Amino acid sequence: MRDQDIFERAVEAWGAKPSALIAILQEIQEQLHYLPRECFPYLSGALGVGEAQIYSVATFYENFSLEPKGRYVLRVCDGTACHVRGSIPILERLRGDLGLVEAQKTTGDNLFTVETVSCLGACGLAPVITVNDRVHPAMTPDKVSELIKALKEEAAHAEDAI
Repeated sequence: MRDQDIFERAVEAWGAKPSALIAILQEIQEQLHYLPRECFPYLSGALGVGEAQIYSVATFYENFSLEPKGRYVLRVCDGTACHVRGSIPILERLRGDLGLVEAQKTTGDNLFTVETVSCLGACGLAPVITVNDRVHPAMTPDKVSELIKALKEEAAHAEDAI
């Protein structure tokens, strides 16, 4: 499916009205895993809202991304509770297992994106990571390696089913 088709379907689903902007952006990001720059002029015309205003909304909310993300977005909490309970060795193992350097967030195959966050709000479960917003508590470097292996197998099975 072309990106343009995804833009059109999102506007059709939520309605061509400025009040639907955030829902439309969420729909596009859910499908493409980011907001491509091409969506701004399209949405501007479809909703009658300036591109600058759309860009402003897309960059204001941390949940939106203008850079492509992987199928699996892993967020490593580095808040105080997680940090003192070992979030850095977990992050280092994740990057090592996925072949990422600190400046690189997404794997070359666009399967994984690794991000750090200040707090996930699950301090009692520390150290915590999320995978596509699903919480994984009491993580260790070994547990995160097992999780990556399982996600790779899941992705391979999904590809086989296509």
